[in-house]
Amino acid sequence: MTKDGRRAPGSLEAEVMGVLWSAQRPLTATEVQQALGGGLAYNTVQTILIRLHEKDVLRRQRAGRSHAYWPAEDAATAAASRMRAALSNRPDRHAVLRQFVASLDEADAAELRRLLAGLDD
Repeated sequence: MTKDGRRAPGSLEAEVMGVLWSAQRPLTATEVQQALGGGLAYNTVQTILIRLHEKDVLRRQRAGRSHAYWPAEDAATAAASRMRAALSNRPDRHAVLRQFVASLDEADAAELRRLLAGLDD
C-alpha cells in the first residue's frame, strides 16, 4: 500500500496471479474475486483478468456466460522471464548481475553456485 492507502502499482495483478498459480484449475472472475477477498468489485477483478489476458500472461476459455482463466506459465518460469527481461539489452549487465548476487543470502548463493556447476537434481 502507498501512503495514501492505495495499492502499489502492479500489486493487484500480482495478487491475481498468486491466486491463479495456487489454483488447481482455471478460475472464473467470481472465483478469483472470492479468493482475493477484501471487498474488490467484480468489475475490478474482471478488468485485471482481461488486461493480463491481453498481455498473454493468462489463457482463457468459455465457462458459461463468462470465462475461466489460468496462467500461461508457472510461477517459476514467469519469474525467470522477468529476470531475463531485466538484463536484456543492458550495457551494464555485469553490474546488475553483481548487485543481484551480492543481495542473495548464503543459502540462495549456494543454490545458484550448485545450479551453475550443473549439479541440479
